[in-house]
Amino acid sequence: MEEGREDLKSIMGYLPLVWRSSCIFWPSQTVEALKVIAGGPEQSHIDSGELLFVAISDLRHSLSLSAEPLAPSAPDGYGLFFNQLISSEESSKWFEEVVPALANLLLKLPSLLELHYQNQHGFGLRLLDSQQPGTVLLGQELIGALLGCSFFCLFPVSNRGPRDLPTINFDRLFACLYDHYSLKQQSKIRCIIHYFERICSHMPAGYVSFERKILPLERPFLSISYPNAAFWSTSRTPLCRLEVCSSGLIEDQSSAALEVDFANKYIGGGALHSGCVQEEIRFMINPELIAGMLFLPSMADNEAIEILGSERFSNYTGYASSFRFSGDHVDKREVDSFGRRKTRIIAIDALCSPGMRQYKLECLLREVNKAFCGFLDQSKYRQYERLSQDNGYCGAQHYLDIKEPYYMTRDALLVNEATSTSVEIYGGNLENVALRNSQEKSCQSLVHEDNLGVVTGNWGCGAFGGDPELKAIIQWLAASQVHFLSGVKTFHFLLHGWPAGTP
Repeated sequence: MEEGREDLKSIMGYLPLVWRSSCIFWPSQTVEALKVIAGGPEQSHIDSGELLFVAISDLRHSLSLSAEPLAPSAPDGYGLFFNQLISSEESSKWFEEVVPALANLLLKLPSLLELHYQNQHGFGLRLLDSQQPGTVLLGQELIGALLGCSFFCLFPVSNRGPRDLPTINFDRLFACLYDHYSLKQQSKIRCIIHYFERICSHMPAGYVSFERKILPLERPFLSISYPNAAFWSTSRTPLCRLEVCSSGLIEDQSSAALEVDFANKYIGGGALHSGCVQEEIRFMINPELIAGMLFLPSMADNEAIEILGSERFSNYTGYASSFRFSGDHVDKREVDSFGRRKTRIIAIDALCSPGMRQYKLECLLREVNKAFCGFLDQSKYRQYERLSQDNGYCGAQHYLDIKEPYYMTRDALLVNEATSTSVEIYGGNLENVALRNSQEKSCQSLVHEDNLGVVTGNWGCGAFGGDPELKAIIQWLAASQVHFLSGVKTFHFLLHGWPAGTP
């Protein structure tokens, strides 16, 4: 529990709650305001966008957030959407059913957090700072409550900029609707509103994990460090299988492969502003991804973010200005032993507007290592190190130095294959097989059950200005190196060309 309190301490300044005497709670004035909203329109009198925003302002005042101004046009945006852009039937359902349910969900937030910190040892909600690898595992109900705070604009924001944290409240999402009305912005909000309607009618009970992945700049023990140019230029790794698709979308693939998010270094990019390209669209149809924006600071060149388990709630058509919400989506992905859907999204940010620099060695190295960091899974190296130390094995003899490719044959990696303490390579990670089977649950390791390949597209192109052919080759090289380390026979690299996968 002490570990959980340290996690809570790191995030508490970014939550709209009070932590005192080992208890998490809402201020009493906020509780009363939420109870009124939970009573429905007859008690709260909230039956329009304008009155909804009045309630939002009152909640913020109860949390002493009035000094942190919201986007000036946010009240107009809430009014426009709920008064004019949805039908009277939809509006009535929203104010009579969804808003009260959201208020009740927010009232549960302190108890959801208490339960979370009691159960998620090592994976508790906390700031996942730059250069600090780690994982946060959140229940879908807790995510729903956190996103409810975003909708009501209850997160304090004055301290987020200095920590390189992205936008988290929804005020700018609605302000952009009013300031620069467009059907694509309306559709973005429709996706979010649909998500709330779904969870308020039936709360999902799964989990989503958020992991900051790092290629250490210094040589670590039993891990893979940031490869240098000599490594890539002398690598003898054969290229893995490549499939080029002229149709289909990344999120529609069914092979349980890694799905690349063409990310901004600030996870989510313009999702909560006016952005509407590949990353922003994914965050709209899988709104649980937005929760990561609360606690994941911007990515450095040697970092990536992996999000496993998010549920898709919406269908859509189009892209950018033609993006349109097209109704409900029932996510039929299987779940793993931790209750996470087998949807693995890898956020990697490409260089923005690199011009001719993208062909120079420094930029080439940065981009291939960025993709390699995203595709690689180092967790089992760390697990093997811990288990080998606990059981008296000398892990150092199996150390892999990524800067010495000449000694990294696959036969050498698969040492002692026939023995009971054999070491195998899965997804770029060392793992003691006998120990894995006996101690997997006790270790509470969020290892991945599938590693079938990578599904991607025109990463770093389009608005980012990258060369599509160059970026395809860079991703192929990175995927091939991971394939070589993993030994997974069915590893595929699927490249979606324009318009599928989107730029």
